[in-house]
Amino acid sequence: MINMKFISLLCFLFIILSNCNAQKRQPTTNSPSERTPSEPPESNNQKPATRIIPGAERINVYLPMIKGKRVGIFANQTSMVGHTHLVDTLKKLGVDIKVIFGPEHGFRGIADAGEKVGNYVDEKTGIQVVSLYGAKSKPDENDLKDIDILIFDLQDVGCRFYTYINSMQSFLEAALENHKPLLLLDRPNPNGFYVDGPVLDPKFKSGVGKQPIPIVYGMTMGEYARLLCGEKWLTEKANQINAYNITTKETADTPFHFLVIKCENYTHNSIYTLPVRPSPNLPEMAAIYLYPTTCLFEGTALSEGRGTEKPFEYIGHPLLPKNMFSFTPNPNEGAKSSKHYGEVCYGWNFGGSPGEVLKKTGKEIQLKWIMDAYKIFPGKDSFFLKTNSFNRLAGNDILMQQIKDGKSEEEIRKSWEPGLTQFKAIRKKYLLYADFE
Repeated sequence: MINMKFISLLCFLFIILSNCNAQKRQPTTNSPSERTPSEPPESNNQKPATRIIPGAERINVYLPMIKGKRVGIFANQTSMVGHTHLVDTLKKLGVDIKVIFGPEHGFRGIADAGEKVGNYVDEKTGIQVVSLYGAKSKPDENDLKDIDILIFDLQDVGCRFYTYINSMQSFLEAALENHKPLLLLDRPNPNGFYVDGPVLDPKFKSGVGKQPIPIVYGMTMGEYARLLCGEKWLTEKANQINAYNITTKETADTPFHFLVIKCENYTHNSIYTLPVRPSPNLPEMAAIYLYPTTCLFEGTALSEGRGTEKPFEYIGHPLLPKNMFSFTPNPNEGAKSSKHYGEVCYGWNFGGSPGEVLKKTGKEIQLKWIMDAYKIFPGKDSFFLKTNSFNRLAGNDILMQQIKDGKSEEEIRKSWEPGLTQFKAIRKKYLLYADFE
């Protein structure tokens, strides 16, 4: 039998070799680093940062827990260990992967937003892929009958309407309901250095918001999963499993229902540059920082830049003044259909370097941008889409009415305070990393 210390040493060497070349690159390929929000990424005075190590790279911790077991993995293109996908990494180490589960945009991350993806066999690995964004949102008993242990590893962006937290919740529920141990390999939250926005009213629960949390909730996937367990926000059957009390024991000899493999060198003051784009329409860090604000434009008549090279950075409409910034959206990979394709739109370019965008946004959703757009839009009655999508994104029907009524930003923010205060108190109980306050 192979000595586990020897395996751990091999894993450690593997990680070092995989990441030895991960130095300075562009935002979509940068090696992760830690900075404070007051020090933007391109600061010339930046001291060498301690590299943040995502949970997936701590193979020496969790490999003993999965060796010799039949494994199911929920993963996508962000599930990387250095320059190698988690699935390929574990296969090389002899892990028996029976099935891969895929979220919105698919396992390889190229499907349109909202596009239903079916089951298939992954060409590269030959492993069966079961879509959990389409016909079903969670594995069923048949999917899990030949599985001994489950792994979850997706890169979140820290916004309530980004669907990966909903995918994680459904996967966690399925694991607990079917008595399958689940390892969550935690990753830093690139918008994890603040909390802001209206808390979701349960009446507006939808596919872009399941729980009473603000738009920006300031938690990693692991921390948010702990909150779901601790507050018993899961299904009744899943809530019966005492998962929360044993989520921090990173030892192979301790039985567990649910375990978070934490990141190293990460805090909620960290500014984390994603090494891989999390989805087709968030191709760079500027878009990720803008997303909590500009995604709200999805619920309006304005284009949010889908079908351009700068989605969620370009905002506009054909009827806005023609002396403004202009762009023309057209179908592309990951955005085959959206608003105003083939039409010249006029509006704003909120983008720039990551540091410039951070200075624009600070630690707040930029309400002013939406309010200004409403003020200059020629047809007030058609600014908000009739689909009610703006209210689903906002998490209530109050924000839309406040904008229509001409309320000030100060008045709107004051209305958020009770919900935010309550959520922040709940959030504190489940943090795994030092907070920003």
